Formats: sequence, structure tokens, C-alpha cells
Amino acid sequence: MQKMMTELNRLYLPAGALSLEVLAQRRAGHSALAIELAEGGMTRALVIPFRKMPGAGEAQHWDQLCALANALQAELGFPAPAVSISGSDGYYLWMSLETPTPIAQARAFLELIRKAYVPAMTPFADAAGAAVELPPCLDPRTGKWAAFIDAGLGAAFAEESGLEMAPPLAAQAALLERLERISAKQFQQALELLAPAHVAPAASVMPAVASAPDGLLLRDATLEDIVRFLHAKNIEPTFRHLIS
Repeated sequence: MQKMMTELNRLYLPAGALSLEVLAQRRAGHSALAIELAEGGMTRALVIPFRKMPGAGEAQHWDQLCALANALQAELGFPAPAVSISGSDGYYLWMSLETPTPIAQARAFLELIRKAYVPAMTPFADAAGAAVELPPCLDPRTGKWAAFIDAGLGAAFAEESGLEMAPPLAAQAALLERLERISAKQFQQALELLAPAHVAPAASVMPAVASAPDGLLLRDATLEDIVRFLHAKNIEPTFRHLIS
């Protein structure tokens, strides 16, 4: 139990959010209260729900989770997130921030990744700052257990969520101990990559370009011209084209 507590504290929980006594009660099925993951307007945990929706395909919520989880790693260079199943209605994707982050900034980031990678989903209104179902715990309505799972087994729970029996704490801790946190540098780079590109003010761009040896003006330049000019200045440009 101590190992599970250590891993939850390392990854997600603010100081004092969960005691060993409360964890024991949850493990015994006597408590399933949501746990606060934010403190003082700051959070280290981003927890995105993927719930099965009426009328949607049987595995649509799992497919959406996979699309986002894969993009976070392949496109943003984030470490693998944790995945949990609810005791009632789907999955949760868990990201751990190394540095406490203002909730407003976390929510802005969540909206950016939603629009970029899973635009069909509704905004992640309860993914930062809200109290969450913290595995393992028993859902008193369904009689099933919420638990962290190996992502490779996730598709098996697409039709029906939850475990019939309480998951061993040692196995739960083992799933968490291999996870890494998102560094402040990784998080900032992701924000910069995802944020809509802004055109630099003319006063700051045109003199530099106009001073090129061939007298190139910004309005006359092709993309290749601009890249060539910036390379001559030992500047590596980054372009992001957004399609509404």
C-alpha cells in the first residue's frame, strides 16, 4: 500500500490529498469519493475522461483515447500517459506534470490538444482542476472497480467498463512506477507548437528582411526565399499551418 501511495503522490496528488487510511478504505470498497488533484489554483495532473456515448460506435471512446495518447507521444514528445478504466462508463487518460501548473494554463493546453488531435470530442471541461475518480475504487452503483490498466488491454473494456474484482495494489503500483512526468520544458514546447502562429509586427520583420543582400522585401518573398534568408542568419524557422 505504501508503494501505491508513493507513486500516486509522485505523479498526481498534492500534499495531503490522500492518506494511507483513506487509501485502505478505498481498497476495501468502503469509499469511492472523488479526490481533489488541484491545490491553490495549481495542478500536476491532467485527467481526460473518454466516456461511451449513446449512439456512438462500440469502441469510439477507446479509439479517441488511442488517437490522443499516440499524438501526445509522437507529435509532442511526451512520455506515455497512464490509462484507467472507470467502474461505470469508460476510460481516463492521465498525464503527470513535473511542475505544478496554473489550472487556467492547463485548461488552455487541453483545449489546444483537443482541437489538434480529437476535434470531434466536446471540450474537456472536467480534465483540470476538478475532483476525479482515483483508482482503485469500487463504484457502488455498478459493483465494479475502477483501476489503472495496461494500455495494451484497453480495447477489452470498450463494451463494458470496470473490473469484477479489486485489482491488487502491487500490480497497480507497478503500472505507475514505470511512468515518467512531463517536464516543464516539454510542456512549454508543446504550448508553443500547438498555439496558433502569430504574424510578427511589420516593424520587427521588414527591416531585417529588407536588409538582405539582394534587397528582398517581405511582400516579394516566397517561402523558400524566407527560409534561405533565415538560414543565412543561422536561424532555424518553424512554421505551423492551421486549417480551420
